Amino acid sequence: MAYKITLIRGDGTGPELADVTKAVLDATGIPFEWDIQTAGLDMMAKEGTPLPERVLDSIRRNKVAIKSPITTPVGTGFRSVNVALRKTFDLYACLRPCKSYSGVRSRYQNIDLVIVRENTEDLYVGIEFAKGTPEAKELIESASRLSKKPIRPDSGIGVKPISITGSERVVKFAFEYARKYKRKKVTSVHKANIMKFTDGLFLEVSREVAKRYPDIEFEDRIVDNMCMQLIQHPERYDVLVLPNLYGDIISDICAGLVGGLGVAPGGNIGETGAIFEATHGSAPKYAGLNKVTPTAMILSGMLMLRYLGEEKTADRLERAVADVIREGKSVTYDMKADRNDPTAVGTREMGEAIIRKLRNEK
Repeated sequence: MAYKITLIRGDGTGPELADVTKAVLDATGIPFEWDIQTAGLDMMAKEGTPLPERVLDSIRRNKVAIKSPITTPVGTGFRSVNVALRKTFDLYACLRPCKSYSGVRSRYQNIDLVIVRENTEDLYVGIEFAKGTPEAKELIESASRLSKKPIRPDSGIGVKPISITGSERVVKFAFEYARKYKRKKVTSVHKANIMKFTDGLFLEVSREVAKRYPDIEFEDRIVDNMCMQLIQHPERYDVLVLPNLYGDIISDICAGLVGGLGVAPGGNIGETGAIFEATHGSAPKYAGLNKVTPTAMILSGMLMLRYLGEEKTADRLERAVADVIREGKSVTYDMKADRNDPTAVGTREMGEAIIRKLRNEK
């Protein structure tokens, strides 16, 4: 029986990445029934929102989706399609593996890190109040009175909620992932030395959950020290679990260790469903040019296969991607040693090379 999957084509380079990824996943031999949906800035003029209700209905029906990049306006407009999807479906764990592939330009080698980011709490909840508004004034007055610490009246205000519930389930996810994939260590990342009642709670819960997994080493690191450690000694770390904001930042650092966001897949996972996505942006200036690498989105498809329990096929797909990258012939310009290399192929052609590898391995 075919897996029913929502495929969200996004905007910018999203549609071409989605089409290539769909072709590659179909070539694995796993049967899919695709429910293709459009979303993003292109939908604003047509439907008044970048995230139409029909897209949400499709995900509710199918429980599993894979999406290509969608542009998030900076500073104004719709806050974020990605954040909205995570909140709507309570996709509390953001899974971002960062792994070295031979042939990718990088200052580092043999990196194999897994980032597990809490997805629903922290500053990304978006509880913010603009400077000068009655709401900001009221909150400033209350917070100043309760904390006995003055807040400048011309401040914008944001709220940072971290709960036992949210922390426990994401830390448990990290340990369960580590156990399933035979990882050796989980590191909880925080700023509990300063934010004692938010990050402090995250650390406290991490330590309690760790007691249930005596087979897996546990440690914690302060987030600024963690950044330095990743640059100096990335080989000492394995699975990292973090609150939302730190997870966003650290996952990009780790992507940088392995060559950039173009090779960084991602998955957003909850109790009843999941959405998989490349972690990079939509690169609208390259839209329709058949130019950018499809690697991150195809590897996100690999994560989706693992989520569906198709581990052997996921392994085949990852090997096919790794082989194409290692050979270095049928890769896009951004994966060449020289970005001006005239032998670079297009997005579609790199996907076709991966498909050939898959078919040869059958």
